[in-house]
Amino acid sequence: MNTTIAQLLKSNSYEQEIFVSGWVRTHRGSKGGFSFIEVNDGSCLKNIQVIADEALPNYKNEIQSITTGTSVTIRGKLVSSMGKGQPVEIRATEITVLGYCDTSYPLQKKRHSFEFLRTIGHLRARTNTFGAVARVRHALSYAIHSFFNEHGFYYVHTPIITTSDCEGAGEMFRVSTLDLMNLPMQAGQIDFTHDFFGKPANLTVSGQLEGEAYATAIGKIYTFGPTFRAENSNTTRHLAEFWMVEPEAAFFDLPALMNLAEQFLKSILQVTLHKCPNEMDFFDTHIRPGLLATLEQTIVKRFETISYTDAIALLEKSGTNFNFPISWGSDLQSEHERFLTEEIVKGPTIIYDYPKEIKAFYMRQNDDGRTVRAMDVLIPGIGEIIGGSQREERYDLLNQAIIQKGLDPEKYWWYLDLRRYGSVPHAGFGLGFERAMLGITGMENIRDVIPFPRTPKNADF
Repeated sequence: MNTTIAQLLKSNSYEQEIFVSGWVRTHRGSKGGFSFIEVNDGSCLKNIQVIADEALPNYKNEIQSITTGTSVTIRGKLVSSMGKGQPVEIRATEITVLGYCDTSYPLQKKRHSFEFLRTIGHLRARTNTFGAVARVRHALSYAIHSFFNEHGFYYVHTPIITTSDCEGAGEMFRVSTLDLMNLPMQAGQIDFTHDFFGKPANLTVSGQLEGEAYATAIGKIYTFGPTFRAENSNTTRHLAEFWMVEPEAAFFDLPALMNLAEQFLKSILQVTLHKCPNEMDFFDTHIRPGLLATLEQTIVKRFETISYTDAIALLEKSGTNFNFPISWGSDLQSEHERFLTEEIVKGPTIIYDYPKEIKAFYMRQNDDGRTVRAMDVLIPGIGEIIGGSQREERYDLLNQAIIQKGLDPEKYWWYLDLRRYGSVPHAGFGLGFERAMLGITGMENIRDVIPFPRTPKNADF
């Protein structure tokens, strides 16, 4: 059976026959009649050194022709290494070349810019940085599923295609089979009765609304899947396609939700640091020095809670000239969020009770008539990582909020039904998975924490 390099580097089973497969990172010959070949299989950051002797039958006609990127399988024995920085190496008894690598291979042994690596998205996972990102992404996904399973949440698959706009912002991708060059028209408008679904349909921006239907039936649920936003924001923090984690719990109020968010973040950070120690050391050393200290502080420190009104007052009193002027009623920008966590609180912070005008229609209104029961979780060095709210469970107030936002209540008839038939207090939040990846890895561009980014004017690979 094939053994991974990650397993071999932890092994002490010397002199036993082992079998590994991978891609060549470097190859150098020796005048002494043998070659040093470094191989990586993607299971860890470190390569393993293979010693190939000229006595191997294919040494001259195959092994000496091996170049960076060539795929190989190796049979041999694991032995203690005399070289520096490597506890073990393999003395090969057999090397099979599976696929030679063309000399135009763009990933030679040198540092490449992330901008260049985005142009070869099909190959960049073979680099140390993007291999580490992929393994952390896996560990974080595992940690998320484990947390909710252990806390009694059920995993629900909500639809990707929807006819309702959860956020009410209208930035949605239309899904249609109509011929764009010959659209059916009725009274000067597109006649969607001829379309596949018989009505306008879009890619979802959130699974929340459907998630609420299941939360008000089986108690606690979460969704974890792709979402889509046609927002023309070509920045380092925006994607058109990204993954969202959205728990929803019946009989929850805002304080219970805030407590859940804190437990959740601490748990998934702790699991990821435990599962990927080498990768996290790599990010701390090469990507963002001090990253580990920030994450470890987030795990151990109690989250501060501050109302939006108090947060605005603190920012105004700071005397800082922000790029985006701050006043009550304005949305908090990244610079405000980071200033709060890094300069004022000096730790993770939850801001709650936002003005209703800047929040979505489904958030529960407070008695003051000005604010809603919304909250955002802010982390030093990152800014907002979670946004959530207690949902409006009162039928009349929800219907009124839908109208005030300029939406059509008829399109939300089934969502309103959840308030007509046994309504209960309930709450939920959303974690942008790639935003979390940015914070955990220290990477600066969100395009570098998802395998194949989708952004304005870019849908390559």
